[in-house]
Amino acid sequence: MRVIFHEDFHQSFYSEDAFDNGAAEGRLVNLMAALRHDGRYDVDIPAPATRADLLRAHTEAHIAAIEAKPRLFAMASLAAGAAILASDLALQGEPSFACLRPPGHHASRAQAWGHCTFSNLAIALLRLRAAGQIHSAFVVDFDLHTGDGTKDVLRGWPEAEVFNTYGDSAAELIQNLEVRLKQAPQVDLLAVSAGFDAYIHDLGGKLATDDYFTIGRLLQGYAIRLGHQRRFAVLEGGYYLPDLGKNALAFCRGFE
Repeated sequence: MRVIFHEDFHQSFYSEDAFDNGAAEGRLVNLMAALRHDGRYDVDIPAPATRADLLRAHTEAHIAAIEAKPRLFAMASLAAGAAILASDLALQGEPSFACLRPPGHHASRAQAWGHCTFSNLAIALLRLRAAGQIHSAFVVDFDLHTGDGTKDVLRGWPEAEVFNTYGDSAAELIQNLEVRLKQAPQVDLLAVSAGFDAYIHDLGGKLATDDYFTIGRLLQGYAIRLGHQRRFAVLEGGYYLPDLGKNALAFCRGFE
């Protein structure tokens, strides 16, 4: 399994919003320290997404509005590029996890909210589709919040289904995911929006660290059943910084 990361993602000044938790100072420090200290994962450095990549997912007006904020545009383009690299590696049979910011699952075609800018995961999938490398995908989003932006961007692609995990408790959420994955279609690629804000000490208050390993292992099992095992994940939410690293590592060990 590979980790996708650029040192620029440590920079927090890209956002002009003082309440942007995704841009918090040091947000990815513990996460990357945990993944690197584990020693199991090589780290690959992404390049920014091109404007052509962005236009497959977003309107010209939305892209232009972000371009008017050069620091945000640079970081968001790099985030989309990280998702692209993760998807390329997955297509080659190498599971991958893109540790990026800003996140993307609340970025629709024409606007964005919830700390998001560009629809990173959807941009990566649409690029592969445009190249004829995939025709179908299954997206699992286990962030606390629904990936409404991802759904909006992919809404014209019937063979790309988005499933958001749900449940009032950890046990219910995991059971619902397990049931859905048993019924999930045969697709060319599994893509995962990996949000860690349902953690017991974060906004959601229900998932423990071991639950993230279980989620990763269930997703790995589905990819194995697909035969080709093509799968990648991108970081979305997760704001309890002391434990973000160990939660991400638990997910990666299950997903690898």
